[in-house]
Amino acid sequence: MKYTQLGRTGLKVSRLVLGTMNFGPQTDEADSHAIMDAALDAGINFYDTANVYGWGENKGRTESIIGNWFAKGEGRRDKVVLATKVYGNMGADGPAWPNHDKLSAVNIRRAVDASLKRLQTDYIDVYQFHHVDRATPFEEIWQAIDVLVQQGKILYVGSSNFPGYKIAQANEIAARRGGTIGLVSEQCLYNLAERRAEMEVVPAAQEYGLGVIPWSPLHGGLLGGVLKKEVEGKRRATGRAADALNDPATRAQIQSYEDLLDKHGIEPGEAALAWLLTRPGVTGPIVGPRTAEQLSSAVRASELELSEDLLTALDEIFPGPGPSPEAFAW
Repeated sequence: MKYTQLGRTGLKVSRLVLGTMNFGPQTDEADSHAIMDAALDAGINFYDTANVYGWGENKGRTESIIGNWFAKGEGRRDKVVLATKVYGNMGADGPAWPNHDKLSAVNIRRAVDASLKRLQTDYIDVYQFHHVDRATPFEEIWQAIDVLVQQGKILYVGSSNFPGYKIAQANEIAARRGGTIGLVSEQCLYNLAERRAEMEVVPAAQEYGLGVIPWSPLHGGLLGGVLKKEVEGKRRATGRAADALNDPATRAQIQSYEDLLDKHGIEPGEAALAWLLTRPGVTGPIVGPRTAEQLSSAVRASELELSEDLLTALDEIFPGPGPSPEAFAW
């Protein structure tokens, strides 16, 4: 496994990030623990979760599964760079009780303590804002974060789903306050089929020294050989992938993609991950395996070298927006 620095920090993380959103809803605790052990064995040291994972009545379940895994000992916690998130309503479905969601100082404090308890640890390496809170000023947010850093409960802070201007705003305010390192990572939707992040988010992250952590690197399975799996009767597309394939132009695009990779003898899902690892500013994509085999496939992708000819052909099938601001200004 290859490693890199997380943004401008001295923190070394693997080029693959283990996503845990499936732990609980789709993968039971025993299998989740087996996948986390296998990820460590493969050299993956960056594990990502969120307080709301588990969803519905089971919000927090995923963090609890990870906490039970840490509790097994044998150095598991010390080997992992742990990232979790705050923003969502942790109560029952429906409107949140006042101050029980988003990024107010009171909710950040409450959410950190609750996550630490579920995770059975006394610190979080990277605490991430899951979404923009338009109602809370960054001065308040950073004041709350400073206290948590001083208490040793968190070490670094990242964002998720932030537009470029919010990344800039957050870090400019952090710099003016002094003593706050600001955001060090941005977790965003970014893959071959969805490249809008290249217009503003990725440039802002690079300018301010944030590591880019793409989520949904296979775009909900669309880039994972979905058409071949349909033909073979292995799995039908669902969710985002199914919706996209209803468009004839998109279906033709994905067919071209799968045909291209078939000629090169490369699995589509592995190529999609390997492509992200060639992109400027990318720390590593989040992979969310439901099974050990899916994890093995992701590890193979991290070792895959894509030729310049293949990268050019992928750009022709999935053209990006181009450099910013020219992409939207000229």
